[in-house]
Amino acid sequence: MNIKIITLFPEMIKPVLDTSMLKRAQDQGLFDYDIINLRDFGLGSRKQVDDTPYGGGDGMLLKPEPIVAAIKQAKENNSEATVILPTPRGKRYVQSEAKALASQKHNLIIVCPRYEGYDERIMDFVDVSYRIGDYVLTGGELPALTIIDSVVRLIPGVLGGENSAEYESFQADDKTIEYPQYTRPEEFLGQKVPEVLLSGHHGQIEEWRRQAQRTVSD
Repeated sequence: MNIKIITLFPEMIKPVLDTSMLKRAQDQGLFDYDIINLRDFGLGSRKQVDDTPYGGGDGMLLKPEPIVAAIKQAKENNSEATVILPTPRGKRYVQSEAKALASQKHNLIIVCPRYEGYDERIMDFVDVSYRIGDYVLTGGELPALTIIDSVVRLIPGVLGGENSAEYESFQADDKTIEYPQYTRPEEFLGQKVPEVLLSGHHGQIEEWRRQAQRTVSD
């Protein structure tokens, strides 16, 4: 999978994507990315990318021309790519969305908004918009990285274990989180590993894990 990220702050993206499991996925040829600097599409000698909103109001909005030009370049030789916009106005991003994005054949393009938002007319060039939570951030880079991480880890071969992603939290978007897990030592600060996990009885272990799952509330 190739993911293109359109951003005004490339320095926020590269260190994360070139670390840990995401870096290993690149080394294995399972994932790669390109950063497109929105400033390169700015207008005039000052490379302007924002302007004041019609009707008044605080802050600046990203202009439509640079964003649309950047999307069009990202889609060159990649016309079927899915264009994603992280925004508080989007639908809530849940595990099933990550699965759907990871399983599709198309590559991804993620536009990272900034300032007070963006000109609404860019939405004609966006396929889907997501919010990663019911709160507001200063820009779209952190949501973009969240989406990328959640998608790439589901690409077969990235996690390593055959069933690593199968028994995780939120698999059915039902707010169920996975069971507690333990490793050595058997006792730590007076707390012992549950006896069933030491029994070697796989049926009992699976039943304990099923019962140990719980549902979280909003």
